[in-house]
Amino acid sequence: MFQLAQKKFLKLLDLSPAEITGLLDLAADLKQKKKAGIPHRDFAGKNIALIFEKTSTRTRCAFEVAACDLGMNCTYLDPSGSQIGKKESIADTARVLGRMFDGIEYRGYGQQIVEDLSRYSGVPVWNGLTNEFHPTQVLADFLTIREHFGSLEGIRLVYMGDARYNMGNSLMVGCAKMGMRFVACAPKKYHPDPKLIDECRQIAAETGAVLEFTEDVDAAVTGADVIYTDVWVSMGEPDQVWEERISDLLPYRVTAEVMRKAGEKAVFMHCLPSFHDLNTTIGKTIYEKFGVDCMEVTDEVFEGPQSIVFDEAENRMHTIKAVMAATL
Repeated sequence: MFQLAQKKFLKLLDLSPAEITGLLDLAADLKQKKKAGIPHRDFAGKNIALIFEKTSTRTRCAFEVAACDLGMNCTYLDPSGSQIGKKESIADTARVLGRMFDGIEYRGYGQQIVEDLSRYSGVPVWNGLTNEFHPTQVLADFLTIREHFGSLEGIRLVYMGDARYNMGNSLMVGCAKMGMRFVACAPKKYHPDPKLIDECRQIAAETGAVLEFTEDVDAAVTGADVIYTDVWVSMGEPDQVWEERISDLLPYRVTAEVMRKAGEKAVFMHCLPSFHDLNTTIGKTIYEKFGVDCMEVTDEVFEGPQSIVFDEAENRMHTIKAVMAATL
């Protein structure tokens, strides 16, 4: 079984293209075994802790089902179930949990938290999401793209909307590592951090990747293979930013016209949850305040034939399983 040299999974910047490919190959193998009903409980007796300072349907379920398939036990710590950073320092929490568990997942705030958990715990630590990076999501995205197109090589991925945070950052890093074409399409103030862009350009110079940053929707999406978007307001941001984001990003909504310009071969991807209709409390509230019945993507696209968002969501579990198996 493929094993990562570093027994941790904190950000894609830490991995080589060969290691990312190894994780994708392992995920594909484990997915095939699950579909065929072939048991792979290779880690029976292992125990893992799931620390969620930010809740998530997909991430929690993906880790718990993956752990169960691998024969492991898991303990879920929600925002009220841990004293991490409150009554107990990150370092002290890490050293306690490292004595009890074989691996630790963290989903929450600053990247430094997951880095410190890894530094002090002495066991594998996995980044389920931080403000800066979301590497497990991008692994799932890349497995889905590879399944659909057969390869990642030369794929043109266009990220529409706010590219300053974990998804824009991680997709840019991943595309740079894997020799893909990454396009951030948004107003300039929503482009990724210049320092990270420079780091990714250095990687791209070695892998043949192409990085583009534009405000021109037509130029960005024409000939794209993947149109990708995410919610316009990240978890933990105040409600008052909605008005600004809607005003700035409405021209970057993924519509049927955007998909038409991309072409019939293009697919639509979204890491979820998505505000594509009024079937959520937040969606209804935004409609009442601002009169928009969808935000980053229209319901027509989300439910349309080019959408592969639920293939992508399923692959969270298969790739997370590979990450745990490759580090334990």
